[in-house]
Amino acid sequence: MFTQTAARLLGLAEAWVTPHGIDRYVELVAPRFSTSEVRARIDEVRRPTPDSVTLTLAPNRQWPPFEAGQHTQLTVEIDGVRHTRCYSMCSSAHRRDGRFELTVKAHPEGLVSRHLVDHARPGVIVGLSRPQGDFTLPDPRPERLLLISGGSGITPVLSMLRTLCDEGHEGEVTFVHYCLTEHDQIAGDEPSDLAARFPNIRAVRVFTDQPGSGDLDGYFDEHQLAAADPHWREASVFVCGPAPLMDAVTDHYAAAGLADHVVREAFTLTQFVGEAGDVGGTLRFDRSAVDIASDGTPLLEQAERAGLRPDHGCRMGICHTCTRRLAGGAVRNVVTGEVIDEPDVEIRLCVNAPVGDVVVDL
Repeated sequence: MFTQTAARLLGLAEAWVTPHGIDRYVELVAPRFSTSEVRARIDEVRRPTPDSVTLTLAPNRQWPPFEAGQHTQLTVEIDGVRHTRCYSMCSSAHRRDGRFELTVKAHPEGLVSRHLVDHARPGVIVGLSRPQGDFTLPDPRPERLLLISGGSGITPVLSMLRTLCDEGHEGEVTFVHYCLTEHDQIAGDEPSDLAARFPNIRAVRVFTDQPGSGDLDGYFDEHQLAAADPHWREASVFVCGPAPLMDAVTDHYAAAGLADHVVREAFTLTQFVGEAGDVGGTLRFDRSAVDIASDGTPLLEQAERAGLRPDHGCRMGICHTCTRRLAGGAVRNVVTGEVIDEPDVEIRLCVNAPVGDVVVDL
């Protein structure tokens, strides 16, 4: 560990090598080193399905402990350009070797996810943000937990399950996962294996495109929930996955008067909720002196099509990296439908779309 004297010497060295900073010189021989930035080396690469990759990362000393369910903004260089996306940690928060795992599923139009699935290899250095997000288990842990996931939304709740097992948690845990077929299971048979080892855990698999091969068939409804967990009314629920799944779980618990039992993580954007005919107009990026005709899509997408490169991370309204000032006009949140028309309000470019003429400080 650094002593106070060593820290002062490092600070003097940092000032001496300005403007580039000591990091830019040391990283030539030790790429993971940084006095301020979180970086990690890819130590292991596994591809659990044809369209996904699991990265085992060894972070530098700037990486702090994370809580199960949190995410990080991973930065990777592709063709000389740095791109950043949000991914949830999927390993236990108590892993002893200081490393952690991210599992990434490739999306058809996902530049970064496709690159990682196709090209990730041991030895590559990536950038990270410190752990973020409040989709986390309460402390003390609830006596009964229901963890529900769909597709690649399994990653944060798998981290919760692994963490609970490492803690020796004795409360009842039901883990329900939805995916298309048994070959699409990012976590493989691990949830079932953990259920076989720990008597308080029940794992339920639902393969929506392969009836008869999972533990239950079909899509989420009240009958399926009762079969998965007869004590669902008493459970604290954590759900992550496609919007239809999360909405179905949320609506069911709300109808039962138990809305406060559900904690959900945004995984994908819901469909644009704007009304037809209200998205036309001129979009001005004021600082860049760029004017374009708005097509009604989120501001981040339109800025990128106009040749601008605003900072961004998750593209889902979670990380706030793309926050900019609304200088004029009105925007609609594509997730909630909320219209914001007050000037000088901070908005997130990735989840707000113009309504009429709009000016953004970008």
